[in-house]
Amino acid sequence: MLSMTRQTILFLLTFTVSLLSIPPAEAAGKAELDAKVKATLTTFYAQVKSGRELANKASAVLVFPEVFKAGFGVGGEYGEGAMLEHGKTTGYYNTAAASIGFQLGAQMKSQIIMFMTRDALRGFKSSDGWKAGVDGSVALITVGVGGDIDSNTVKDPIIGFIFSNKGLMYNLTFEGSKITKINK
Repeated sequence: MLSMTRQTILFLLTFTVSLLSIPPAEAAGKAELDAKVKATLTTFYAQVKSGRELANKASAVLVFPEVFKAGFGVGGEYGEGAMLEHGKTTGYYNTAAASIGFQLGAQMKSQIIMFMTRDALRGFKSSDGWKAGVDGSVALITVGVGGDIDSNTVKDPIIGFIFSNKGLMYNLTFEGSKITKINK
């Protein structure tokens, strides 16, 4: 029985490592990624009443239009996005995370991180690979019925939203995600 358990664990680890070792599909380039970022913001503004106003108040908005997550016992996620300051793209980034625990399947989600203060943005930009929960905390914003935002969490220096094409997603976190600047 113990041998069977070890074989199962070995199989799951081998399978998961093989999934994680497949290189993620690269976006075709800046133009395609910029178009996806714009579309993601349009969706966000349609779902969150004061989303545009909040983005306009932010020092910068980091948008990951497609973050792919897959797991079979061990999981991983990856996505590419762009930083916008005053509506202009100022850099490209990727987000990556790994996780262990019961998980099975795959999903795609979009993430938006808003740096509400210049100090928070400066801390992010000065790091070489910023890790959520270690280098800075991202307050996950919950949206109520009708797209209203919880005004208490908007006071945090870094706030974030996670959503899919079905709407904002709950019980998710940015913790453990590493964000790194990339060349495009």
